[in-house]
Parts: sequence; C-alpha cells; structure tokens
Amino acid sequence: MERTRIARVDDVKLVRRGDQVEGTLHLTPHHLIFCHTPPPTVDEPNGHSSHINKPRELWITYPIIQTCTLRLAHPASHHPSSIRLRCRDFSFVCFCFSDEKKAKDVYGSIKAWTCKLGKIDKLYAFAYQPQAPEKEINGWGLYDARREWKRQGISEKDSDKGWRISKLNTDYGFSPTYPALLAVPSAISDNTLNYAGRYRSRVRLPVLTYLHPVNNCSITRSSQPLVGVRGNRSIQDEKLLLAIFSTSHSNQPPPNPSSRPRSRQSPRSSSSGSPMQDVPPNLPDPETLEDQMISRTASDDGPRVYGAQQHNLIVDARPTVNALAMQAVGLGSENMDNYRFATKAYLGIDNIHVMRDSLNKVIDTLKESDVTPMAPNREALAKSGWLKHIAGILDGASLIARQVALQHSHVLIHCSDGWDRTSQLSALSQLCLDPYYRTLEGFIVLVEKDWLSFGHMFNHRSGFLSSEKWFSIENERVGGSDSHHQRAGLSNSSSGAGHALENAFLSAKGFFNKDNSSRESFVDSDGELQPYDQSPSSNINKKSSASNSVASKLGKDGAASDKTKPTTKVKETSPVFHQFLDATYQLLHQNPSRFEFNERFLRRLLYHLYSCQYGTFLYNNERERMEAGVQQKTRSVWDYFLGRKEQFLNPQYEERIDDNVRGKERLVLPKAEEVRWWSELFGREDREMNGVATVHAVRSDGDGDGKSLEEVKGIPVSVLTGVETAEQAVGAVPPVKGTAGGESGSGKGSIGSQLAGGMKGLGLGGGRDRSMRGKSPSRLERELEVEMQ
Repeated sequence: MERTRIARVDDVKLVRRGDQVEGTLHLTPHHLIFCHTPPPTVDEPNGHSSHINKPRELWITYPIIQTCTLRLAHPASHHPSSIRLRCRDFSFVCFCFSDEKKAKDVYGSIKAWTCKLGKIDKLYAFAYQPQAPEKEINGWGLYDARREWKRQGISEKDSDKGWRISKLNTDYGFSPTYPALLAVPSAISDNTLNYAGRYRSRVRLPVLTYLHPVNNCSITRSSQPLVGVRGNRSIQDEKLLLAIFSTSHSNQPPPNPSSRPRSRQSPRSSSSGSPMQDVPPNLPDPETLEDQMISRTASDDGPRVYGAQQHNLIVDARPTVNALAMQAVGLGSENMDNYRFATKAYLGIDNIHVMRDSLNKVIDTLKESDVTPMAPNREALAKSGWLKHIAGILDGASLIARQVALQHSHVLIHCSDGWDRTSQLSALSQLCLDPYYRTLEGFIVLVEKDWLSFGHMFNHRSGFLSSEKWFSIENERVGGSDSHHQRAGLSNSSSGAGHALENAFLSAKGFFNKDNSSRESFVDSDGELQPYDQSPSSNINKKSSASNSVASKLGKDGAASDKTKPTTKVKETSPVFHQFLDATYQLLHQNPSRFEFNERFLRRLLYHLYSCQYGTFLYNNERERMEAGVQQKTRSVWDYFLGRKEQFLNPQYEERIDDNVRGKERLVLPKAEEVRWWSELFGREDREMNGVATVHAVRSDGDGDGKSLEEVKGIPVSVLTGVETAEQAVGAVPPVKGTAGGESGSGKGSIGSQLAGGMKGLGLGGGRDRSMRGKSPSRLERELEVEMQ
C-alpha cells in the first residue's frame, strides 16, 4: 500500500458523455473503483411508491489507463480540480474533486500504481483469483501445437503431405522468439535449417503455419532476409523455400529404399552443436533430395519452375521504400533472381509508427467523450487513415487466401521481423480459408498459434507497464507546452522530415563502420536498435559484447533488455493486435452467418488484452511465458470466455459448409471497399461514426473535389502493389485519380523516382507499390524516417 497516498475519497463526481453522478472513489493496488447509488425509481404515477436501486460500481484496472491528466482548479474559473482518464478500451472518464489536495493525492496514486510497478509479475494477473463459473475451467489446455498440426494432417511420425515436425527449437536455443515445435518440409534436414536460419532476421526462418486440407498448399511465415547492399544470398534458404513450394508436387520422387540412411551410433552434429534430425525411413536422404530439386529447377531444359500454373508467391507486407531502407542496413527483401520458382508482391502496409499515429488521430476525435455527448468529427476520423489501413490489411489477406484456395499455390509471408504485419496477414488469411478458425474454439487456437506461439511482442506493443511519458506529456499538452512533447521524440511522425534521407544513410554508415561483422544488432522495423545474436548455436541468454555496447548507447529510450529497463518503450507500442480484431470484425459484419462468435467476443478480447487480469498475453513470446511460469501462476483469458460462452455466441451462425451452395462455401473473402468504423468498440452509435451508408456515391458539397466516399473516408480502391518476378514487376496498380498529391509521386527527379531507380541494383527488382504513388517527396521522406529512426 506504499504507493497509495489516499485510499478513499467521498463526494467525487464522475462525468461521462455529459452525464454526472456523485459517489465514492476507492483506490486499491489493482483497481480504481467508483461506487455510486442511483436515486430511487418511482414506480407509480402518483409518486407514492418507489424502490431503492442497488449501488453500482465502475472498475478500472490500472494497466488499461492510457493517459491521466490532472487539472487543478483555477482561481478565475468555477471549475473544480479534475482527473481525466483515457483508457485503452476507448472509455473516457472524468473525476471532479472539491478538494485540490485530494485530487493531487489521487493523481499521484494512480500514476504510481500504473507506471511504477517495475516488473510484469506485479500485474493483476499474478494476484487474480477467479470465481465461478470460470474457476473450474482450464483454458491453458485449449491449444496444443501437436494436436493442431495433427488436425492439419501433420504428425511427428511419417507424413504423406510432405511435412514433418522438427524439434530443433524445443529448448528455444535455435530461435528464441519462435515456438518450440516447427513444421518444416520432410525433405529438409535440421542441419540445413541451421544454416538457413542464419540468413533470416532473428533466425525466424520460413516455417509452416497452415496447410490447406483440399489442395495441400501451404502458408508459411518468416522474417526478412539479410540481403544487404551487397546482395547476400543463402543456398540453404533457397533450398528451404523450394522444398516448401514443392510439397504439393504430384511428381515428387518416390521413396528409394537404397537411399535410406543407415542407423548411426554417433549422430552427425549440425552447426549449432545439436544432432541432426533423424531422417524418416520412407524418404531419400534429405540433402540428396535437396540437391536433386535444385538441379531440376536450375536446368534450362523443360519447365524451369514447378507449379508455374500455381503462381507460388512471396508476400512482403512492407512498402517497397521501407524494404529498400532496410537493405541499406544489411537486411532487405528477397532478390527474385535467386527465387525463380516464385513471384513477389509488396503490399505497402505501413509500419507500427504509422499505425500508432493513425489510432492517436482517431482518439483525438473522441477524447472529449468524458465531458460532452457530441458525436466525433467524421472529417477528422477520415483524415486519420485508420480505415485505409484496415482495408489494406484485408486486401493483403484476400490476396493470400485467393492464391492458396483458388490458384492452388503456396505463399510465404514476411514483413521485417515477422511478428507484426506477418501475424495479421497470416491469421486473417486463415480465417478466410478455414471454417474451423471461424468457430469460437478455432479462433482461440488461431490466436494462440499465430500470435502467441509465433512471438508477437505483446509486452512491447501493448505497453502493459505504462509510461510516465503518457502522464507528463498529456499534462504538458493540456497546459499548452508542446515543445517538450517534440523534444521528447513523441511528436508527429512528420517532424524532421527534411532530414529523413540524411538520417537513413547516416544510420547505414554507422552500421557498416562499426565492428559488427557478425551482424549482432540491426535497425529493425520498429525503429529501435536492438541486440541480436546471429548465431543459432549460441545460448539464448548469452549477450555479446557488441550487443552490450549497443544497449549502453541506447539509454533510456533504447531497446535495452527488460531486466535493465522494465518499462514501456513508447516508440514500440502500436495497435497491431487491435487492427487484427478490427479486420476480423469487418469479416464478421460482412458475413454475419459464417462466424460462431459475435462482435462482443472481439470487443471483450481487446479489453482483456489491456486489463492484465489474465496471463495469456503477458510477455513477448512462448519462451518468456514458459520461463515466467504463466500457466502455473496466472489464469488463461479463455477461462473468462468459456465460463460465459453463451454471451459470445452468434445466433445467426450456420455451421454447414458446402462449396456447391452459394453462401456456404469454405472460402470467405473480405470486401475491402466496404470497411466501416467499429463503432461499438469506440463506445459510439453506428450513425455517429458511419452515418448513412452510400456506397460509390460522390460528394457534391464542394469539399470532396469529385472524390468518391471511399476516397474521402480514406478507403483505398486497391493496395496490391504489384507482383515482382525475377525479370520485371507485373500487375502493378495504376495511379488512382483523386489521391492526395496527384496521380503519381515518381516524376523525373523526384525522390520517388530516385528510390525506385535504385531498387533494381539493390536486388529489389522493379516492383512498384501503391505506397509510393501519389505522395509528395516530404511524405516519402517521412516514411523513410520512421522506418529508420
């Protein structure tokens, strides 16, 4: 209780949406609780009979508080001292106090309980004791990797689908952010995986996440390759991808008994020091088979690429300019000259900084919700770009689902590190492809697999430990001091745009000038320089001297280990999982009978992401949760939903699947042009945020410049950026008339044309994307800056 300056305050007014109630405010170690009793309700017209209402309570967990603003009473005004809270579930409340000292004490207590816990294990999840009905439920057992792989037709024994389960990462020593069990092609040995992992950022090499039950085509995921400006390549990575894209090959060589490996008394060791995975007895020697496949595809005689009709695809979720910036610091995107068995598409989905800024603009339109019932400014909502981003993600998921289901093709997805945009695209495309994931249990499995198991950084993105900056900055902004906001590095992403290119190349120069031959640290997609041990054979807790040197230079705002700086890094927060739930809501709204769960399930799931009442979303990956013992020390968030299952079921759900009946097909595809505001999540009525739906109408009020409503609302016509082959880009989307900045931002002499012109020499080919068109040079510079800062 040492953090609580005051535990109870009477005569506090709660203001919400313009309404006021008076009650008592309690401060506990885990909650802010406001209690009030509604006035008696008159039952009879004559007023003689009434009944007393029961006391009501508003509970607010400290981690769900985004910002807290203290406003003291001003002598010249009649307004009392107040504390305004903005919560991560988009609820806004204001507490008014008659005593200024009590207001200060409450503010200090909230700040201490929100920002000064210091460790994840001090959060509410580690103290929460459930009551019935969830007390008897064990949600930790819902997801089992082996069971899910078996459902997809893959087992640890022999598989007739061309896949096996590797135990190379069971101790998380190979790739600390990956799951313990990895599904990889049967034709690829663990020895090859060891070498292939060295070519992918954070050793997040291509592995399976979904296998289509009808055509045996796959969705795999990874991080970006370490191409660099020198055009580095990895034969093992190319072998791995070729094997992945060949798993559904009808002409796969039959088992050769003479090629079966002899039993080994002393297993051959891999480069990581671990024994090579035993080869299944019904397959040829994996390395021999790899060489055979490479030689077949390298031959100029006959078809060069297996599955030319399949259109196997490598999806890079990033804008091309961002991939180029990463290439300048040793990372980048695949040179398709080395992957002739596939094509590539850049989706142009912006990074976490842009998404965070977009949501903040949405919040700015809603932030007066505590004191006024007025509807948000819809023009400001449109300018936030939030719907454009949601539509872009859905377009990417639709592309992947179509490739797998309709083109009978394999798809590899990656962004930078493969845990943000990659998780969004992977999970959403599987929602489109597999009816199982549209059930309540299946959706839980999908979240556990593609978000939790594959290492989405929930701690970093969600900011569970909060930050004093969110208190001090907001108070300074209210007080009229925005200069410190900018000095703190938290200003709009457009600041400093004129120096973006200079900063990018200075960063690259610093990277190559330092002694970092083993590439132990990189500028990643999240704008932070982070320690990274490239060698898969090293111990997961080992830190090189170079990494320690980098961490020491980062200081307070850097990406040092949570053990040395256990607090939220503001620049690493972003609504990535929120966007996934929003995109899922769009699918549910467009296909109301195809999902077993309802909209409230998604809304409550986002709430409990931030409530920290359960241990499911704590920590950044499977390894960290295992080491922290979350299954033994906390409860699963799925306990909450399964204990109240009837509240989250969709009464319109029809579980029948029949590809011969319209509306019952296995495949569900999103309509990105019909995205809408998730008004229920923001605590608003549908008409306040979406208005009257008029699809394809054109504004005639003089403010739209002839744009369609979709363009005014920020909805793109298409975000597919073109498909890149080894020779050229095909299918690039033509410029859209009416977009900001004109029809094209790549005119002669512009920064866009200079960057595009340099891509071919850097191994990116001539691929174009929508993100580079219709933008002024300053916009391009800003994008490059946020990717590199």
